Amino acid sequence: MSLRSLPLRTVLFLGLCQTGLRSLASAPDLKDQPKRIAVVGAGIGGTSAAFFLRQEFGPIVKIDVFEPGSVGGRLATETIGEYEYETGGSVIHPLNLHMKHFIDTLGISQRKDVPSKMAIFDGKELTFEESDWFIVNFLRLVWRYGFNFLRMQMWVEGVLDKFMRIYQFQQFGYSFSSVEKLLHAMGGDGFLTLANQTLEEAMRKEGFSQSFLNDVVAPVARVNYGQSVRINGFVGAVSLAGADPGLWAVDGGNKRVCSGLLYNSKAELIPAKVTSISVKVRPSKSGPTANLYELNYVGESGSAHSLYDLVIIAAPLHQGKSDITFSGFSPPIPSHYPGRYHQTVSTLVHGLLNMSYLGTTEQPSEFRVSDVLTTDSKGSFINSLSSIDPVHIPPGYKRPPASHTKVWKIFSPQPLSQEQLSQVFLSWDSVSETRWLAYPTYRPPHRRIPPFVLHDRLYYLNTVEWAASAMEMSAIAARNVALLAHHRWHSLVAKIDQEDLHTRLRGEL
Repeated sequence: MSLRSLPLRTVLFLGLCQTGLRSLASAPDLKDQPKRIAVVGAGIGGTSAAFFLRQEFGPIVKIDVFEPGSVGGRLATETIGEYEYETGGSVIHPLNLHMKHFIDTLGISQRKDVPSKMAIFDGKELTFEESDWFIVNFLRLVWRYGFNFLRMQMWVEGVLDKFMRIYQFQQFGYSFSSVEKLLHAMGGDGFLTLANQTLEEAMRKEGFSQSFLNDVVAPVARVNYGQSVRINGFVGAVSLAGADPGLWAVDGGNKRVCSGLLYNSKAELIPAKVTSISVKVRPSKSGPTANLYELNYVGESGSAHSLYDLVIIAAPLHQGKSDITFSGFSPPIPSHYPGRYHQTVSTLVHGLLNMSYLGTTEQPSEFRVSDVLTTDSKGSFINSLSSIDPVHIPPGYKRPPASHTKVWKIFSPQPLSQEQLSQVFLSWDSVSETRWLAYPTYRPPHRRIPPFVLHDRLYYLNTVEWAASAMEMSAIAARNVALLAHHRWHSLVAKIDQEDLHTRLRGEL
């Protein structure tokens, strides 16, 4: 079978699987590799960066990853009874090629799928409850919203098709110095416009009805980003893609990818908090001076500092998320960039659902809905309510109906009071609360976001979250930053910020 007879997405994935082999093979041929690289943060962004940096710079360079907390960052689990459950990022899209490549490389399996059903709650009653029959769901949606739902799927598919170009660009080694240039390479001016208008504005211009936005689109935005249809259009499209079929998770918890990438990269984990970064100018063997970066950090054994050739910051530089100070840089680098992260509270409750809260007369023993999304209605104190399954599905497992005590996950903007819990549940025996500053507050048009390059050899990965925050977006940014650092180190300017790549590469596959 020839490559041209395979679907483009299959070819891209096969190309990703070979990228590491090509990079490691060529890296030793390049002279004057960096000796030490620091990565600040061990979430999916930081561990992906360590993985890709190893590919680009070869086996000799020392890579240190600084993390004061748990490896995985916002990918985390909580144990309730005999099982572990996801409290952070929980689902992965079937077209997230980097995440698929990671689990294949690491030999990790996808979690066994458990069939799910969705409903929408307006604060008083269930306005939509998914049927087991596709045709029934389709006819209900057509009856109420015309062909808005089908058109939405086509609109999201159009965005995803352009989004998929980034894998081809990265397969050929191209990188971008800013989020704006990365978005423009994928989707041209259309993506930049999408990122600077609200989802509501973008979809209304496409002819979607306001009732469809309020009743269907807003609940998806609320469960995925805790915000309304006034988020930016690009992150809104990413959010709607999160409602597609075929979503998956990692067996044993998504955080396993982070620990696996860290191990695979042969990086050293330093359990310490980086407090400051300063630039130091040193003479080099070739004559001109070189910039080194001194990281000051605090761990269990006290304060220390180390010098590095390259530094990748894989943690948000925003208020409430980081307190790293920067000294000696011109122009100055702020500790906090403009913009705030949005609080989402994840509450796991092992309890018995109060069916009357949902305004339904359905018998609890017959209620098999696993995900209750909510409209943006006045007085609603939850964003979503989900019956969740363990990170590892044991043999013979079946999700119990609502008549059984089981684990529910509630996303809400604020911690739940005892009174609010008693409205949702008839009884409970355990409550576990996690307060996340999970993703940016998206209020377009946004200010100019930080570049990937903060200084000569100092890079900022998490700036990509201001376009859209997702596991795959972090992995894409990690690959981009690794390529960018490599190309800038070796002055390969032809691989940076190239225009019209889609047209130029169209005939290459």
